Amino acid sequence: MLVREYKLVVVGGGGVGKSALTIQLIQSQFVDEYDPTIEDSYRKQCLIDDEVVILDVLDTAGQEEYSAMREQYMRTGEGFLIVYSVTSRSSFDEVKNFHQQILRVKDQDAFPIVIIGNKIDLENERQVSFEEGQQLADSLGCPFLETSAKRRINVDDSFYALVTEVRKFNRGDSGSERTGSIKSKPSRPNNTSRSGTTTLNHEAAYYSGNTIGGGPTNMAARSKRDPGTRYDEKPDNDGCCCIIS
Repeated sequence: MLVREYKLVVVGGGGVGKSALTIQLIQSQFVDEYDPTIEDSYRKQCLIDDEVVILDVLDTAGQEEYSAMREQYMRTGEGFLIVYSVTSRSSFDEVKNFHQQILRVKDQDAFPIVIIGNKIDLENERQVSFEEGQQLADSLGCPFLETSAKRRINVDDSFYALVTEVRKFNRGDSGSERTGSIKSKPSRPNNTSRSGTTTLNHEAAYYSGNTIGGGPTNMAARSKRDPGTRYDEKPDNDGCCCIIS
C-alpha cells in the first residue's frame, strides 16, 4: 500500500528552536546546545486519523545569509511551520516576512502555514504575549500554537495541525476556514517508562469553531482542529505516533 508522504518545512529566525522542535518530534529528546542549522531533513511514520503517513520534515537555516537557499526549500514544501520565540520580540517581528516569502515563492494568496510561538517554558523571559501571537496569526489567516520543545508541550500537535492544513488545502477548503484555536489544558512533561516507551501526558483537545473558551494560561496553546476530532498521541517503541479520531 502506498503511504502518503507530507513534505513539511520549518522556518523562522535564528535561535528560535526550530531544530529543537523537530528533533523532539522525531527523536523524543531535547537538544539544549545551539548549533546553527543550514539544512537537516528528518522522516517519521505516523498514524493520523487512521491513515499511516510519513512526515518528511525539513529544518532550515534562520540566518538571513541563507535566504536564497531557503527559497529553494520553499518550492518543494507542502506546508510550513513559521516559528518564533516568545522570548524574542525580533523573531516575532520576522514572522510576517517569512509568511510573505512563502506566498511569493508559491505564487499563492494562501497556503498551509501554522504559526508557532516556542519556548513557553521560559515564561519569566517572555516578550511576546499569547494574545499578540494569536492576533498576528488571525491577521495572516493561520492557526496558532504556543510550544515548548524542552518540555514537549504541543510539539506533536504543531506538526499534526499542519498536516490538517495541508489536507484542507488539497481539498480546496477556503482560507477563511483555516483560522482558529483549540481549547486545551496545560500540558505536563512526558513520562518515560522503564521499557523506554514515551507517553505524552497531555489532555486531549477539541476544536470548537472559532470560539475560544476561557483565557490563555502560561503553558496553554491553541491551534485549529477539525470539529469533533479527538487527538490522542502515544508513541510506541518504534517511534510511530498516532492521532485517533
